[in-house]
Amino acid sequence: MTGSSKRAHFTQNFLLFSPSDHKTNFSRNAQDIQGRDSSESVKMPSQKSFRTKQKLAKAQKQNRPIPQWIRLRTGNTIRYNAKRRHWRKTRLGI
Repeated sequence: MTGSSKRAHFTQNFLLFSPSDHKTNFSRNAQDIQGRDSSESVKMPSQKSFRTKQKLAKAQKQNRPIPQWIRLRTGNTIRYNAKRRHWRKTRLGI
């Protein structure tokens, strides 16, 4: 390749994205990273229904490490709780 064809190839690749596309892609990626729209806020009422409270209690009980005796019983094949959930990273969807 000659120098001018290299330069033309570079400008072709460079002009594939317009500046406005870059901004929209960035905001879409930011939403994907957070897992939800930043303008949408998840609000929980202070007075919850009994059904909602039951679901929250069940999720709280499930979100714990496995007991050590299960490690002993299974010969250390089960080492951790694969369904462990972090309160800030993963939402319950209630």
